[in-house]
Amino acid sequence: MNADAVSSTEDPSSPPTVPSTVVWCCGRPYVLEGGSGRARWMGTDYRGRPESLTSAELQRRGWSHRRAS
Repeated sequence: MNADAVSSTEDPSSPPTVPSTVVWCCGRPYVLEGGSGRARWMGTDYRGRPESLTSAELQRRGWSHRRAS
């Protein structure tokens, strides 16, 4: 496959925008809920309580598509 044939309009350092996408942040999974409008990343805090993050908060904390080993 030609690398030039694959292009993305999203910034690779920004979290994805596709609903139901799972990313990892601070060793915990977060899933994107909602579509247009007010999407939010849902996961749990270090005590297991529900936690909602904006894309900006997730980006500041650092995120990844893969769980850190």
